Amino acid sequence: MALIDRINPHIKTIQISDIRKFDMEVSKIPDIIKLTLGEPDFTTPEHVKQAGVAAINENVTRYSEMNGFFELRKAAANFIKEKYNISYNPKTEIIATVGATEALSATLFTILEPGDKVLVPMPIYPGYLPLIAMAGATPILLDASNNGFVLTPEHIDEAMKKHSKKVKAIILNYPSNPTGVTYLRKEIFKLANTLQKYEIFVISDEIYSELTYEETHVSFGEYLFNQTIVINGLSKSHAMTGWRIGFTFAPEKFTQEILKAHQYLVTTTSSISQKAAIEALTKGMNDAVAMRKEYQKRRDFVYQEMGKLNFEIARPAGAFYIFAKIPQGHLQNSFAFCHDLAVRGKVALIPGSAFGEAGESYVRVSYAADMEKLVKAMTRLKGYML
Repeated sequence: MALIDRINPHIKTIQISDIRKFDMEVSKIPDIIKLTLGEPDFTTPEHVKQAGVAAINENVTRYSEMNGFFELRKAAANFIKEKYNISYNPKTEIIATVGATEALSATLFTILEPGDKVLVPMPIYPGYLPLIAMAGATPILLDASNNGFVLTPEHIDEAMKKHSKKVKAIILNYPSNPTGVTYLRKEIFKLANTLQKYEIFVISDEIYSELTYEETHVSFGEYLFNQTIVINGLSKSHAMTGWRIGFTFAPEKFTQEILKAHQYLVTTTSSISQKAAIEALTKGMNDAVAMRKEYQKRRDFVYQEMGKLNFEIARPAGAFYIFAKIPQGHLQNSFAFCHDLAVRGKVALIPGSAFGEAGESYVRVSYAADMEKLVKAMTRLKGYML
């Protein structure tokens, strides 16, 4: 047996994200306009950057506490209380993590065992499924495309009837990547009433919570505190993707266990980034407002222009994505459509199949790009479609 054959079989089944692979492929095309990756095109606010610079100059270069500087956890507790009306004890119920991705990893590795099952609404950000696989668990995919991409109590009850003995958790992500759809308060209330019937963890990934448009974000933790682990961070709200600051918010008993996984995954997050994050969560509490206004303007423009081209779109209420169904008469295989569009139309979108079978025949557009680029991209898309 070759040594390579002794690698963890769960790892060997995992592939590099189709999003990244497609983005790398189309990047080679000359004069391509890319609306592919989900990264803010804004820069980190200047006052936050200066807080990071100050931390370097003040030699804040040693480990913090494993769960993060207490000052940061206090700021995070105050932020989530002010914004979303939930109270978490900064001493015992919050962990500062290396981005929301590590928050998810530490959480899933803490609660999942081989043989467990996890309810996952589809289409969904593909990063969840490899983490579930690495824990030896299995996703149960719930297709919500027949309800405007909004999960219903009926979806959950039906899945629990089939799999209840093995289901350990459900993952919710809203506002959603890839659809931009979010849950209204009344919808969260109904889902919480349903989920409280079952002894399962609710992992609520709310990384786009500050980028909601017509409605204010409602955290799942407000309605089902004792079952919910809220995941959040500063990558999207403060354009701080490279700073790698995320959080888990959860009841003390859960947090104590997640902290163990967090410790052995990363020890702690960057001290310098944490100091910048304190600035972001205090003096920069409302930094996302200006970005949100610009994103909303972009959303309205792209939604309108793609609608004119007969794309079917569930109107996004948050994040910075449009998930559009390819019109009849065009290639229905989403990869083939996006590849052809990139080659002949010089516009790069992400194939919906990257988000699971429920995403086939859709494309995802990231409007985290300036208006000049979006106008040019929509002009090219029109030329390709017509």
